[in-house]
Amino acid sequence: MDSPYLLLLLLIPLVPLLFLLVLCFLVRPKSVKIPIKKRHVFITGGSSGIGLCIARQAAAEGARVSILARNLAKLEEARDIIRLATGVEVGIFSADVRDAEAVARAVEEAGPVDVLVCNQGIFTPKELELQDISEIRLMMEVNVMGTFHMIKAALPAMKRRVKETGVPASIALVSSQAGQVGVYGYTAYAASKFALRGLGEALQQEVVSDNIRVSLIFPPDTDTPGFADEHRLRPETTTLIAGSEGSAMKADDVAKISLNGIKSGAFIVPCGFEGTMLAIATAGLSPQPSSLGAFIEVLGAGLMRFLGLCFQWNWYSIIQKCHAKKNKK
Repeated sequence: MDSPYLLLLLLIPLVPLLFLLVLCFLVRPKSVKIPIKKRHVFITGGSSGIGLCIARQAAAEGARVSILARNLAKLEEARDIIRLATGVEVGIFSADVRDAEAVARAVEEAGPVDVLVCNQGIFTPKELELQDISEIRLMMEVNVMGTFHMIKAALPAMKRRVKETGVPASIALVSSQAGQVGVYGYTAYAASKFALRGLGEALQQEVVSDNIRVSLIFPPDTDTPGFADEHRLRPETTTLIAGSEGSAMKADDVAKISLNGIKSGAFIVPCGFEGTMLAIATAGLSPQPSSLGAFIEVLGAGLMRFLGLCFQWNWYSIIQKCHAKKNKK
């Protein structure tokens, strides 16, 4: 074999490595580790479900934890659960995230926040035509405006703390897989959760120079106190598309993945294999601090788009069948 061809064959295995090196240069913002131990972690929606699980796990890792929710009795119960599990006393704050002044008072009382987890959220599945505008407004106010209120309240002191300590901080936004892809019956909810992505992408650009990282967490259906009720309210078409109640992830598992994603400074934090597929398929122009993550996204984008088209074909077939079934009644 001629030497030029031999040289080419020898160089072929180096192409992926060279590509990875290029990605190491391109990825922004650069990866950082977010310490949890002995730092103040403030979690909204922390009295139950994913928020409570994150609070318990953060406390177990030595964090100073504060949780905020509306119901004081549930907050006290959550505090007792965390104390029993970890021996750690957490701060509890009763406030409605829709009330900017109440949120600001709670954050001021709690003290400077190092890791803010905006986990509050409500969800009523229903076709838009059948959904009352008050339900839509409530979802937008809690899921979106509540997040703005929390960030606005916590950010100034967070910046000062980072400047004093030199240790990076984090703002984590708990979205949903319905914030990555629209699903029948989730019109209003998906709108509220898609909004968090735009918020997170723009906010990361604004706070990166302050050594603050933003994480977007995308849980799937999760076994929480409210999930059984949500599942019963779903339109039949939604259930056929989104899956059965038994397919929900455990809140503890989602919390562990979420906390690990926050600590690693990841921007996109998917949960499970399906979530990883969605993250690759919807990467778009999102920041990517991991060169390996970027490598996987670039290689997998075409395949994920094809699989996405297959899923859409199936979903629209289900919708068509359900519509035909309704028309026969």
